[in-house]
Amino acid sequence: MDKLSDICQKLHKLDYKVTPQRRVILRTFMEHATKHLSAEDVYNIVKQKHPDIGLATVYRTLDLLSEIDILHKINFGDGPSRYELCQHKSHHHHHMICLQCGKVEEFDADLLESLEKQLTNKTGFQVVNHQLKFFGYCKKCLQK
Repeated sequence: MDKLSDICQKLHKLDYKVTPQRRVILRTFMEHATKHLSAEDVYNIVKQKHPDIGLATVYRTLDLLSEIDILHKINFGDGPSRYELCQHKSHHHHHMICLQCGKVEEFDADLLESLEKQLTNKTGFQVVNHQLKFFGYCKKCLQK
């Protein structure tokens, strides 16, 4: 089974319809899997082939898909929320955000596992997840 069919099954199980608009938006995320798309980004991509889909539909769909853990909503502190497909791993990957050009790069190494264990051992606090964002300047902007 491909990812789209898995997501459609999840929507059906939760009693949500798999509308043509939802399919188009989900395909957009699959086709741009390495990007962190805002609602406006999704709308601009979708309207090229499906001009009948409105911005309000995109916002509603993104809200729904993030509520039911199909999309992960991220705020990089630069204005609009961004979205990406949930990976359903035990931890999310981390992000490096360029303060000059706004480029977002992913960082997969999870160096915080030992810190989480220390926190749990010392305080009894059970960590289930975390987010880490690095803010700085990408190679390209540093070369300018």
